[in-house]
Formats: sequence, C-alpha cells, structure tokens
Amino acid sequence: MTQEQCAHRNNVSQEPHVYKVGIYGWRKRCLYLFVLLLMVLILVNLALTIWILKVMNFTIDGMGHLRITEKGLKLEGDSEFLKPLYAKEIQSRPGSPLFLQSSKNVTVNILNSKNNVVTRLVAGSNGIEAHSKLLEVKSSTGKLLFSADEREVVVGADRLRVLGAEGAVFSNSIETPHIRADPFKELRLESPTRSLFMEAPKGVEINAEAGNLQATCRNEMTLESKDGEISLDANNIKLPRLPKGTYSAAGAKQKVFEVCVCPNGRLFLSPSGTGSTCQISSSVCL
Repeated sequence: MTQEQCAHRNNVSQEPHVYKVGIYGWRKRCLYLFVLLLMVLILVNLALTIWILKVMNFTIDGMGHLRITEKGLKLEGDSEFLKPLYAKEIQSRPGSPLFLQSSKNVTVNILNSKNNVVTRLVAGSNGIEAHSKLLEVKSSTGKLLFSADEREVVVGADRLRVLGAEGAVFSNSIETPHIRADPFKELRLESPTRSLFMEAPKGVEINAEAGNLQATCRNEMTLESKDGEISLDANNIKLPRLPKGTYSAAGAKQKVFEVCVCPNGRLFLSPSGTGSTCQISSSVCL
C-alpha cells in the first residue's frame, strides 16, 4: 500500500459519525395530532365544568337553592326527594308556610330506642290516619281541647256542638251534666229501635223555658217514683184522650166530667152527677 492511500484512509477514519436522536416522519406528525386532540379535550372538559358550575350555581356557600349554614342546610324553593329524608328538624323560612306534597301519601313515623314504630301519622288520598297510644289537641294557651286513648275520649272544650242534620248517634251510654240545644232550635232525644233511659242519683230536670215539652211513645209511657211523688204543676192540665164511662143523666147532655181512677191505676172520665158516678162507670176498668 502506497503512502497516499494510507494517508487517505487515516483521514476517512478520523471523520466524526453523527447519530440522529428523536421522532421523525409520520411518527412525529401522529404525536402532534395526539397532543392537539388532548388539548381540545382539555378545553372542552374545562368549558363543560364551567358551564355545570354556572348552571348548578355552585358557590362557596352551597349549590343552587341549597345553602350550607352554621345551623345546617337551607333549601329555598320547591324540592323533590326521591328517597327517605332523615333530619332532626324541618322548618320553613320566617313568615313563609311549609308545604309537604306527595303523589301518594305522606307518612311520619316516630321510633323508640329499639327502632320500633310507636307513633305513625299517614296523610293519604283516603284521609288522615293516626296510630298512637294517646292523641291530644290543646289550645294556644295549653288548655286540653280533645283527648283520646284506648279507655276514653275526653272533650275539654266549654261547649260541644254537633251540626249534622241527623245529630249525634251513640251506640252506648253517655255521661254529661248538661244537654242543651242552640237558641231557637229543638232538642230531641230519640231511640228509634231500643229504649231511652235518663238516670241521675240526685234527680233529672227537663226544662223548656220558652217553648213546649213533648214526650211521645208508641206503646206505653210510665212515670214512676219509688220513694217520692209525681207532681204536675201547671195552669192547665189536659188529658184529651181519656176513655169515658157509660153513665149519663137522663135527658141531659153532659159537658162536665169527673176523673176516676181504676184499681189498676187507669184513669177514665165519668159524667158528673149529684154524687160520684165513678162506681157506676167502673166498667171501663174491666
């Protein structure tokens, strides 16, 4: 090998080799496209987040009509709960009413320490039902107006007024110190199919101050006093349907009669004469 060839070879071997590092060609274009799509997704996501925050009215105090306060949650406007709501206290804003609305019913349950229902209030389309050991209604001053339990029902109002056309119907006995109708109204005590008893240890008083008093029965009416007497005190006492005896004075039309009493207590009329004619007309007693 000549000296020139050796020198040329040494020069070639001493030239530096350059290696390219990176992504080139179609890989580079795909990378730029992916980065561009990622930026577009980030911008869209950010825009949707801002829109949701704007629509839902997110603030540092709460979301929409829901506000977080020191006393709890404050909800303004109409609200709809799809599942049970558990809260210690529910109240409306000062000066505003509180409405509870449901398409089926509204149920309020009171539980004891063992999670058993002890009191239930159901307001449905058919009415209002209350399940409890005791039901009380009181006035604003704390006076008892109405109370009901398994043993008795107590009406604490000064006056109980029944406005129904058929009045009040009691299947059993009632105890009251006073029964009175409204002014200018009739008071009627009636038992259509059974008996009617009025009892009191110190007496029963029936008084009609500005009207008539009428007692009607289909069969027999008995006035009985075991230890005392029965007094009929009036300006006029009329017994229009008493039977009449057969005796009459000859040739005279009687207009005056005397009241006679049979041994069995039956009353009848006998035409008056110079003396008593009850014995002559006693055939009515047979």
